[in-house]
Order: sequence, then C-alpha cells, then structure tokens
Amino acid sequence: MDGPPTPALYLAKVARRYRQGTGFLEILRDAELAIFPGEVVALVAPSGTGKSTLLHVAGLLEKPDRGEVFVNGAPTSAMDDIGRTRLRREEIGFVYQFHHLLPEFSALENVVMPQLIGGLAKPEARARASELLRFLGLAERLRHRPAELSGGEQQRVAIARAVANAPRLLLADEPTGNLDPQTASQVFSTLNAIVRASGLAALVATHNLDLAARMDRRVTIRDGAVVPLA
Repeated sequence: MDGPPTPALYLAKVARRYRQGTGFLEILRDAELAIFPGEVVALVAPSGTGKSTLLHVAGLLEKPDRGEVFVNGAPTSAMDDIGRTRLRREEIGFVYQFHHLLPEFSALENVVMPQLIGGLAKPEARARASELLRFLGLAERLRHRPAELSGGEQQRVAIARAVANAPRLLLADEPTGNLDPQTASQVFSTLNAIVRASGLAALVATHNLDLAARMDRRVTIRDGAVVPLA
C-alpha cells in the first residue's frame, strides 16, 4: 500500500529571531507547517507577526536559527548557498505583490527567460511559455510588453513565469494586493487553476479574507507559532 503523501513543504519546529539592540526579537518559535501537493493554503496574519519571515524561510531565502525546512522531503539546513539556490530555482516558484516583470521584454519572453536560465532549449521554452500563457487566458497578449498589459494581466504573466520551470511549491506574497476586488478574484482563480492542473502546492499570504475563504486551509501566526485559522 502507498504511504501518506510527502509534503511539498514541511517546516519542522522552525525558529527565527533577529538581533535588536542588546537582545533578540523572536519572530518564529517552533513553527510547524505542512503543505501537500495540490493544496492551496492561505497565510492570513497582520503585519509584523512574521508572515514575510515565514515565506522567506520557506523559500530558502533565509535560514532558520533552529529547526528544519523540508522541500519535497529533502532537508535543507545543511545545504550550502549553491545547493539552496539550485533547489530554489528548480523546486520553488515565487509570486509577489508587484509583478517584477522585465519591462523591455514581451509577456512571452518574460516566461521564456527563467526556462533558459534553467537550461531548457529555446524552442521548448517558447512552446511551454506559450502554452502557459494561453492556459491563463493571455493568448492575445503574448507579444505585449508589461506596460501594454493591465494589472491583472501582468500578474497572470508573473504567475506563468513562477511556474514555468514546473516547481513543486509556489509561494505567493500578497499576489492580489495591488488589484481591485474583481481583478483580484480573477487572478486568484488563475492561480488556483494552475495548482489544480499541475498538482503543485501553494502557500498564499493575503489580507483578503474573501480569497482566503476560497482556499483549502487557512493558517495564521500567533506568538511565533503557525496555527489554524477558522
């Protein structure tokens, strides 16, 4: 019989603190979180509670002071910077509040770029980028530059870029924060469709309670721990 699925992301008793004056500011204390393939989890927490820190630790941008971060079952704390960078490039996609698209490149070229960096041949990268953008409803926008796209279209291109290398984990930090409610709903539907179609796992930090209610689970940070949010 098959055992339980391996989490795409597992934070095991993760602690993170920062020096403040002569002491330390404890942000995460023995934080535990598992996210499984095909699951969208909302991280809803006020500013200053450690939301960004948790995302940075989960995305291997910061090392925890204690505990372990497992990505697809692999521990990461003993990895050197080169190993962490490689794992981050191959297994983790990032979407931010601001799209960070390269303004001089078209939508298609923005999605091709990370695939070329990952070693994919240009014809294959262009074919995959085109397929992704068409799936996200941007078939008529492939050659448009970011300035020629709406805010919602720009963020959909950013989502396509984040999943272009077929990561196992998607981390999104307020991906609809700059959008009006209707556009935010459309962009989230796009993100959700990608997760369901590909089976990746997603952790989405958001202040939008309506969008959070549409996700599979909701968690928050309380006293440095990750706890369920009803």
